[in-house]
Amino acid sequence: MTLAVHTPYTVPIGFMDALQVTLLVLVAAGATAVVLIRRHVQQVLVLSIYGVLLAVLFFAFQAPDVTLSELTVGAVALPVILLLTLAKIRKREE
Repeated sequence: MTLAVHTPYTVPIGFMDALQVTLLVLVAAGATAVVLIRRHVQQVLVLSIYGVLLAVLFFAFQAPDVTLSELTVGAVALPVILLLTLAKIRKREE
């Protein structure tokens, strides 16, 4: 049996390949959804979900430092900033 990583917690290569391909397809679908959604608030929420998907993808590719950065910036900070900006713009329009 061939193993993906030589650690006490080993995972078969076939499983990791399937997981990574599945995550890549989900990330591609998430990016497409972000682009196709036209309502601003919903687009920001989908962008946050997309950030979480990217973080999971980075974790599957064994990059925990990039995972933490993506969770902080892509899934939390950027959506919060965009939602606050949208709220401020709506206040000015009223």
